[in-house]
Amino acid sequence: MDIEIGSGHAGPAGTPRVVKVHDAKTRLSELLRDVEQGAEITISRGSRAVARLVPMPQQPRARPMGFVDYELPDSFFDELPEEQLAAWER
Repeated sequence: MDIEIGSGHAGPAGTPRVVKVHDAKTRLSELLRDVEQGAEITISRGSRAVARLVPMPQQPRARPMGFVDYELPDSFFDELPEEQLAAWER
């Protein structure tokens, strides 16, 4: 399959998007925006592919003020033994 190198514009569906190193340096912000939207871009040096920009897996957002995700075990909701209940009633 022949790939047009240099323009960096998406080709027909299924055609890899390839840009040369110089174009990638010049248009990095634009390429990153495209990758954030799901594009995969191959960077070439001459006619040889040397790298690929791909979207990062989605990370869960950190909760505000440093809270972490934690799930209570089901046993948390079990009734307390009588001696512990009595200690709370003193």
